[in-house]
Amino acid sequence: MTEAADLLDPAERLDVEGLRALQLDRLRTSLRHAYDHVPFYRKSFDRAGVHPDDCRSLSDLSRFPFTTKADLRENYPYGMFAVPRDRIRRIHASSGTTGLPTVVGYTEGDLSMWADMVARSLRAAGCRPGDTAHVAYGYGLFTGGLGVHYGAERLGCTVIPASGGMTSRQVRLIQDLEPSVIMVTPSYMLTLLDEFERQGVDPRGTSLRVGIFGAEPWTERMRQEIEERFAIDAVDIYGLSEVIGPGVAQECAETKDGLHIWEDHFLPEVVDPLTGEVLPEGERGELVFTSLTKEAMPVVRYRTRDLTRLLPGTARVFRRMEKVTGRSDDMVILRGVNLFPTQIEEIVLRTPGVAPHFQLRLTTEGRLDSLTVRAEARPDADATAREAAARSIAAAVKDGIGVSAGVEIVDPETLERSVGKIRRIVDLREPRG
Repeated sequence: MTEAADLLDPAERLDVEGLRALQLDRLRTSLRHAYDHVPFYRKSFDRAGVHPDDCRSLSDLSRFPFTTKADLRENYPYGMFAVPRDRIRRIHASSGTTGLPTVVGYTEGDLSMWADMVARSLRAAGCRPGDTAHVAYGYGLFTGGLGVHYGAERLGCTVIPASGGMTSRQVRLIQDLEPSVIMVTPSYMLTLLDEFERQGVDPRGTSLRVGIFGAEPWTERMRQEIEERFAIDAVDIYGLSEVIGPGVAQECAETKDGLHIWEDHFLPEVVDPLTGEVLPEGERGELVFTSLTKEAMPVVRYRTRDLTRLLPGTARVFRRMEKVTGRSDDMVILRGVNLFPTQIEEIVLRTPGVAPHFQLRLTTEGRLDSLTVRAEARPDADATAREAAARSIAAAVKDGIGVSAGVEIVDPETLERSVGKIRRIVDLREPRG
């Protein structure tokens, strides 16, 4: 551990043996809580022939069945809750763009734990009490805005609840209120950067020194662009509403080598996306979480669909997860080639004349699937620059990924956005019977 011990909470000072003992105790309690109070888990465990008492070691968790987003939707809205409704203090939900939303409840204890985990995350990112934090995540049913808001207040920061949108106003607020920390999606941060430059304001001259980015996969190349153009430290935060929200894992400012998972509250596994087999540490697969301390809605072996691998801890005792670069359900199979949006992002980011905002449109032409990359032009890109960018992206996709793609360079800020994020994949392909 490289950070002064007086800045760490007791769990961050545990050794590995102490952490594993704490995890096992909490895991057994959480499994019992889920089994006793959530009919879905009682049926699921019974069907799999396992009981909470069968968990005698951390490795025994692999005997228990997975929980999926489909399970949460089938129990919409309150079927996964483990406490009476009068103990629920807040409800969040996913967008539900592909079906029923997933609804998540929080007790007073859950909200306090969540604020503690976000405060721990912000401290690891380099924030300190007294900092002013500009929150440009969306507020509302989405967990991002309120999640980091209460965590920043728990740490002792002043919070500017800017929320998303009104980009020119965000630039003015950053200039006038002089925050030292910004929390936002990485794609919207790049939109803010473009707006600074459009207004003739040097983004390297702001008061910002730390950027904490999450809610979507982003690459090292995007980190480099943000850090170079804004003169800040850019670090990753991870979470998802089904597990708690932001604050499940955090990249430490001093190492920037992956996100330390707060394993005293969230127990991770990585499994083969196809077989469900638990993979050894260091192998890449699908991230799975079991909550250890949640009261309102415990989750057991929740399949996140995020692709990563587990690595030993460095700046903290907790294991790290490698930066998420894609989702198993975001993988596109195009004419036999596996393709992830992050591969396209790498190409777009190194192409002159285009902003780092893109979308993949999948259609059917005759019997074949077709891909079109739609990328936003930079404000100063003329017609010649746009044509050159289109040719460059098409060639890079063909050479680097092995598929042919059409490319459309569209006007700035024209791609569909939701809570600061661009919808990466639009699948218009005809179903095949």
